[in-house]
Amino acid sequence: MKTIVVKRKILLVILCFGLISCSLLGIVFGAKLAFSKPAISKTIVIDAGHGGIDGGATGKTTNVNESYLNLVYAKRLEQICKEFGFKVVMTRKDMNGLYDETAKSKKKSEMEKRKDIIESAKPDAVVSLHMNSFSDKNVRGAHVFYGQDNQAGQELAENVAECLNRNIKYAYKNVKVGDYFVLNNSKCASILVECGFLSNPEEEQLLQQDDYIQKFCYNIFCGIYLFFK
Repeated sequence: MKTIVVKRKILLVILCFGLISCSLLGIVFGAKLAFSKPAISKTIVIDAGHGGIDGGATGKTTNVNESYLNLVYAKRLEQICKEFGFKVVMTRKDMNGLYDETAKSKKKSEMEKRKDIIESAKPDAVVSLHMNSFSDKNVRGAHVFYGQDNQAGQELAENVAECLNRNIKYAYKNVKVGDYFVLNNSKCASILVECGFLSNPEEEQLLQQDDYIQKFCYNIFCGIYLFFK
């Protein structure tokens, strides 16, 4: 058991603490992972929050829409996961909502559709992506949540939060239980990542930069990989 823990810590340092740049780690990590791809026959559902008439939070200085950014991050994470051999199912692939246009409650219809997609995929993990907002514009940083009594979800959340905390400034290491529909209705390891605060002017700008998006999503992936390995 002690040997396993030591090896795990060494792997974590290699993947996360020594991350000088995403592109550089991608070359090294990709070379190593090529030998273990057959062992990673895992399916991940990537859930881009909101969509359609539900735009979510809005940036205070650029008016960027949360549902748009959620989709950008989801597609980038999808790309990275597929490059390393994971099967990916997306709940939302464009800016349209998932709800039935004729539904009386579009929010309920949307949530039920997400649930149906997740259940049909029979995934090994679910990662839901969102952007945060708060009345105090000084609050910033990424948070990772997991569902109540979901031990696998907590372990996945801790791995992702660890990687983000080591390499993304202001990202929180501590994970929290989140009362979210996607988490409450997912039996597998499921997490919700609030990538940052659109109410913080500096973070709002940062969240839209391509290099930052790549680095952020790569660290989510590193956490996913550590969880499965």
